[in-house]
Amino acid sequence: MPKKDRNFEKIISRTKIYLVVIAILLILLCISNIWYIIPAVVLYTGIIIYSLWTNSKGINAISQHIQDVTVNVDSTVKNALVSSPFPLIILETDGNIIWKSSKFVSEFSSVDIKAIVENLAKNIKLEILQNKLNKNNSNKSIQQEITVGKKTYKVLGEYVKSKKKKSNEFMMMLYFLDNTDYLNSLKELEEEKSCIGIIMLDNYEETVQVLPDDKKSLILAEIEKKIYDWVAKFEGLVIKSDRNTYVYFVKNKYLQDIKENKFEILDIVKEIDTEETVNLTISSALSTEGDSYYDKYKSVQNAMEIVLGRGGDQAVIRENETYKFFGGRTLEVEKRTKVKARTVARALEELIKESKDVFIMGHTNPDIDSMGSCLGIYRLAKSIGKKAYIINENSDNAIANFMEYLEKEDEYKDVIIKKNDALNTISDESILVILDTHKKTYVEVPEILDKTNKIVIIDHHRKSPDFIDNVILAFHEVYASSAAELVTEILQYVESKVELNSVEVEALYAGIMVDTKNFTFKTGVRTFEAAAYLRKKGVDILKVKKWFQSNLEDYNMIADIVKNAEIINESIAISEYSGAEKNVNLICAKAADELLTISNITASFVLGKMNNKICVSGRSIGDINVQVILEKLGGGGHITVAGAQIEGMKMEEARQELINRINEYFTEV
Repeated sequence: MPKKDRNFEKIISRTKIYLVVIAILLILLCISNIWYIIPAVVLYTGIIIYSLWTNSKGINAISQHIQDVTVNVDSTVKNALVSSPFPLIILETDGNIIWKSSKFVSEFSSVDIKAIVENLAKNIKLEILQNKLNKNNSNKSIQQEITVGKKTYKVLGEYVKSKKKKSNEFMMMLYFLDNTDYLNSLKELEEEKSCIGIIMLDNYEETVQVLPDDKKSLILAEIEKKIYDWVAKFEGLVIKSDRNTYVYFVKNKYLQDIKENKFEILDIVKEIDTEETVNLTISSALSTEGDSYYDKYKSVQNAMEIVLGRGGDQAVIRENETYKFFGGRTLEVEKRTKVKARTVARALEELIKESKDVFIMGHTNPDIDSMGSCLGIYRLAKSIGKKAYIINENSDNAIANFMEYLEKEDEYKDVIIKKNDALNTISDESILVILDTHKKTYVEVPEILDKTNKIVIIDHHRKSPDFIDNVILAFHEVYASSAAELVTEILQYVESKVELNSVEVEALYAGIMVDTKNFTFKTGVRTFEAAAYLRKKGVDILKVKKWFQSNLEDYNMIADIVKNAEIINESIAISEYSGAEKNVNLICAKAADELLTISNITASFVLGKMNNKICVSGRSIGDINVQVILEKLGGGGHITVAGAQIEGMKMEEARQELINRINEYFTEV
């Protein structure tokens, strides 16, 4: 009820009460003496007339007061709108400006505000329609943010339906708050915060051993000086926490400079002249995430693990829950010490003994390295006396011949199980061993990762951000040629006596042979030692070769792919496989290998259509890091061997995207 009506009602209510009381008293007086009736009537009539007159006068006075107040308020509001200290505007959602304050005119006199207002009205109309679509009719407020010149404004207001007939437009009053200083203050505050980084000298033990004694101290001191000088450029602080580890602090405002210079400290250290055949490389990680210094340090430690898991000679910035990598263009250095292999072998053996059963899993569309590694771990579990299962949902055509051979072996009929059987059988007391991958999205059955807390990873690929983080044991060595090489080392160092049968020996040997392209790529001393161990166990090399022989049709297709290759950037070959969706991965991989046999080609990429995806096989002789290129397309691998699968693109689009990433790679060098 309006305030005016409420005041009138109060006056009338009180008068009625008084009249009733007087009437009762006069009636009682008349009852006691009937001669008082006529005077009482005359008196009561006079009282009623007087009450009506006074009430009418009071109501008129109140009405006049309220009218005066209303006029004054309206005048005050109008004056406040006209002389508002911040810009005001009344407009319709079709962009039509109805009224604007003098402050609005003066504030935006130097810019073409019409286009900005029209775009603002368009955005607001979309927001209004979205609210109506969501049936959020109660919320009629508006909040937008626009940038005009160098200033940022927060636009606030409310809207009402336009009174125009047959109109779907809305009218709104908006006021513009200059938010520039506030946002600049927030930016300055954020830039003044510190981020924490770590720098480590790669392969410290091996590097120190090969340096001459008379120059060792000088070279290490020069490395340290380069690191201190680099951090000093950004007004940072360096603390040496270990003989090969440095922790540094820099302000966030220097992050962009570090990115633009692509962590030049990586190249600065490599340029140090050692006068020896040794490559000095460092790894670095930098993180801005965390509310406290402790949180930031834990974050940068996790980022550092990823860098080291990618082979070193790299840097990464952890920011906004994403990783940005730099460097990583040199080959991994083999670690000659086998201490870690022995430690992992004993730890894995104990974990298997403590578990009820063992589940073994490789990556999707497993190759012979993945399946051979699975068979090696299966034999280890059986030797310890545990029941073991190999999860294989889909077999790639690349190992079709091997799988046919394996199915003929009675021992493996109940060992190789499908997804549903694995999910129904595994328990908290089971151990899950993942081989030849460390990516959550690339394992054979991602759902099984949540079924047990005992997860072991054995992998040789460069670490990606999508790693499985809840593992209790990891044997992740990027220098290794294959997962089969790592499993073979483990089998040599366990205390239990492991007797591999012929198919398991040959599968492990085939895994090493295929991943090294017949021992020509990514081979080290330990690669040949593992192969020698398997040869002693009785490998039938002719049988292994038969598993991977190409038929004449596939060979002709590979020849056509090589024939139709396009050369870009003078030394990179790109081609496509346009045949049937059969053996796509295998044919693309073999064609990419074949292209590298041509002189002057340093890297090759072959694309093929597989189901609804475009698969890409990348190969390199080591001068170009195909892993860095294909990682930008969601793939991964090694410097010389990598792959990716692209979804949602046609072949032409995927090819162009690959070329863009190759060009991007060279601009970052």
